[in-house]
Parts: sequence; structure tokens; C-alpha cells
Amino acid sequence: MENNRRNFLKNSLTGAAGIVLSPSIIQDISAKSTQIEVPNIIKNIAPRIKFSVIGINHSHIYGMVEAVSRGGGELVAVYAKEADLLANFVKKYPQVKQVKDEKEILEDNSIQLILTSGIASKRAQLGIRAMKNGKDFLSDKPGITTLEDLAEVRKVQKATKRIYSIMFSERFENKATVRAGELVKAGAIGKVVQTIGMGPHKMNTKSRPEWFFDKNKFGGIITDIGSHQCDQFLFFTGSTKAEVVSSQIGNVNHPEFPLFEDFGDLMLRGDKGTGYIRVDWFTPDGLKTWGDGRLTILGTEGYIEIRKNIDIANRDNGSNLYLVNNKETKYIDCNGDTLPFGGQLVDDIVNRTETAMTQEHCFLATELSLKAQKFAKKLALK
Repeated sequence: MENNRRNFLKNSLTGAAGIVLSPSIIQDISAKSTQIEVPNIIKNIAPRIKFSVIGINHSHIYGMVEAVSRGGGELVAVYAKEADLLANFVKKYPQVKQVKDEKEILEDNSIQLILTSGIASKRAQLGIRAMKNGKDFLSDKPGITTLEDLAEVRKVQKATKRIYSIMFSERFENKATVRAGELVKAGAIGKVVQTIGMGPHKMNTKSRPEWFFDKNKFGGIITDIGSHQCDQFLFFTGSTKAEVVSSQIGNVNHPEFPLFEDFGDLMLRGDKGTGYIRVDWFTPDGLKTWGDGRLTILGTEGYIEIRKNIDIANRDNGSNLYLVNNKETKYIDCNGDTLPFGGQLVDDIVNRTETAMTQEHCFLATELSLKAQKFAKKLALK
């Protein structure tokens, strides 16, 4: 039980998807958890770029910093308005320089990349400022919360040729999902026909800041956690064109938060496959992690099921992969695998390539989630 507790707290502080901690909760956890081993920045890779952080309202920032650091990035500066969030961040990264204005980072020509996990509705405009100042940009998801912001981001990105990337951690930071990509590419299940993505999350209401419950700030349930699934649908089907067939959203069990949504689902049709997505905030407290996230990839010659965070009947660890094809039925524990995203992103920044994720893929995944959110039918259950 103690190991489970430590792992939960560590993941909360280092970017487990779906956990948004209020300043007071973060500070309290930090003060009481001296035995938590937060991963250190990998030092066996010589820094290839310098990066900084602006905005740390979501704990995903810790996982983002670690990913870029593993890939050869050097964290040099941070700006945040919230003193308690900043104090916690500096405690984890004491080498970082604290600045009093974001302009100190935006106008520093030695910095190539800016990371943010600020309030979701403000991320796009920060990214625009970053690109206009010659910086590449990595946002926590959702990286953009309105179609109007998406249009402006696309325009500025095209003009500046900067990278505007979004940390879709359910793919980039889950080892089983990475392995599934390799298996699909190798033809292990034939041609992909459909993906089914399930993104259940635990509410943890007391740990949430006010903005988390305001749709105008978090973007809506499909814009937010549904964006992960849109990314995976495009990636595994290989679709470069896609449309929303149908979508629905609702707040069916949290009337105390009238601007919140706790359920959403949608169907997608791409030029190379189809997809179904369900996201919700109904994970019960009895589960040992923040959500039993699953992805099923159906192919013409088999299928893959990923149990991302836990395998409830067998094991508490995540990164579980099941492969079934014409040759075998196989379980693969992917916990020993590596995560390539950070290194690929740094490569792209240095070489001006698109190995981590193409820009058009990033924008299309975002567009699908935004359209599904905007045009969703309202679900009202009695």
C-alpha cells in the first residue's frame, strides 16, 4: 500500500494525465512527501538546447520537463504568477532561474523552446507570443481551446516556421502505447480498421483549482481529455484527413459545477480508418490510479489492447499490452521500454524536422477535438 501511495503521489507531481492540483495541495504534498523519488533530469546526455517554462497551473509540467530533459534539453528559467506553485517547482529544480516577467524568457535569444501547463484557455496566445519571438513551443494538452485560436496559431506557425507541439502524454509518455505504434508499423495486426479509446478519469474534487470547473477555461471535456484520443486515432490509423461523425457531451452527475462536463463521446471517420472515443470523470475512488485508460486497435489480421495505467484483474502497474493475431495471443509488459518523444522533439528543434509529430497531425488532432466539442449534442439523463 505504501508503494502504491508513493507511486500515486510521484505521478501526481510529475505529470500523470488528469491530475490538476491546487496550489495549496501541491505545497502540502511536497512538504509531507520527503520519501517521494521524483525522477532527476538525465545527465548522461549533453544539453543540445535550452528551454524554459512559462505557466505551471497543471502538474503535467513536471512530466514535460522530464521528457525534454531526457532528450537533451537544459532547463534554464521559469516564470509563474502563483508564488506557491513556483516555490514547489523550484524545490524540484533548484538550478532554474526565476524571472519576474515572461518577457525575460520570450526575449532571451539563447532559449529555443518554451513549455507551458498554464490555464488551458491561455496556452494558445502564449504559444503565439513564443513563435513570434523565434521560440518553439510545447504545450500541455489541450494546447488550444477554440477554433478561433487554432486559426490564429496556424497562421502564425506558417509565417514563423516555428514548432507548435502539444504533449499528448497518453501516447508519448505511455510505454505500451509507444510499443503498439512499433507493432502496428511492423504489420503485426495487418491494416488498422478502427481504434476505440477510453479515457476515464478520477475527479479528486478537493484538489482541483477553480478554473478546472469552468468550461470557458478548460475548453470542455472533449477539447481537454478527448484530444488525447483524437491524437491516437490519427496516429494508429495513419489518417491525414478526418471528420467528426457525431459527438455528445453532458454534465450528468455534478450539478454543483454548472460549467463542468463529466461525460463525452464521439465517432470519427478518417481516410484510413474509423474511431470511437469515450471520456469521463467517473473513475471510482476504489481504483488505485487516476483512471483505467484503455485503447483497442483493430486490424485486419489481429488486434492490440493497451491497459495504460493498471490491469485491474492481474497487476497494479501500467504499460500493459495484449497482442492477438493469426500467430499468437501474447501479453507484453512494456515497463522496460524507453520513451522517445523528448529526444525526437529536441532533434526536431535542432534539425528543423518533424520526427516527434508532424505539425499538421498536431493541428488536425486539435481541430477534431474542437469541432467535436463545439457541435456536440447535449446529453441530459433523467
